[in-house]
Amino acid sequence: MTSALLGPRAPGTAARAVTVRLVEAETLADWAGRLAPRLLDAGELRRAQELRRPGDRRNHLVARVLLRTLLGDLLGLAPEAVRLGRDVCPCCGGPHGRPVVLGGGAHFSLSHTGPLVLLGIGPVPLGVDVERVPDAATVAETASALHPREGAELAALDEASRPVAFARAWTRKEAYLKGIGTGLGRSAALDYLGTGPVPAAGPDGWALADVSAPEGYAAAVATAPDRSRGPSVAVRDRRRTANSPCPQ
Repeated sequence: MTSALLGPRAPGTAARAVTVRLVEAETLADWAGRLAPRLLDAGELRRAQELRRPGDRRNHLVARVLLRTLLGDLLGLAPEAVRLGRDVCPCCGGPHGRPVVLGGGAHFSLSHTGPLVLLGIGPVPLGVDVERVPDAATVAETASALHPREGAELAALDEASRPVAFARAWTRKEAYLKGIGTGLGRSAALDYLGTGPVPAAGPDGWALADVSAPEGYAAAVATAPDRSRGPSVAVRDRRRTANSPCPQ
């Protein structure tokens, strides 16, 4: 297990007391597999069974077992006693918003891709994201989804530099959107977070930071301002409502 180092923050933003861990899932796979039947709830175990690819199942189990272990240590609870649910969705009011600890005490976010699992835990709402750096063709196809200023920044770069810059912008974007609870239910074009080595200041006082990741990957964390009170309503039901417009 390794603790990821936070990269440069946007100018003028204060540090947050947030734990961010980026791990190679394979190194914890046996450990998570042994503990999962005892620590995870029925929904978490069912989700693992529904995942067809072995790597996805491994990542899911590692992420959930690690999350419960760290939250249990923080909250003074047995990992299996940590109760998890969903906040209400800010887009439509459905019960599929940002994941929360029922009863409060901490906030968290998870992301995984390929061999990597990224976890963030802190005293304020937050989001994390890790992605593989895309190829040039993917960047060309999807750059228009970013904020117009970010698109202009990419266009000003030589083609070889665009994939890394795009990945920086996209992980910052996903981290922020996960943190506020909308996910991609909110357009990625609305908020400028930057494509350069230092992220821009986030909207409404949110702080963005890049997370050190292996070559070929990018990762980021977004944290709410200290004045945030977190989720006002946490619900047990994790199901997506049938008429929800949100991709949660």
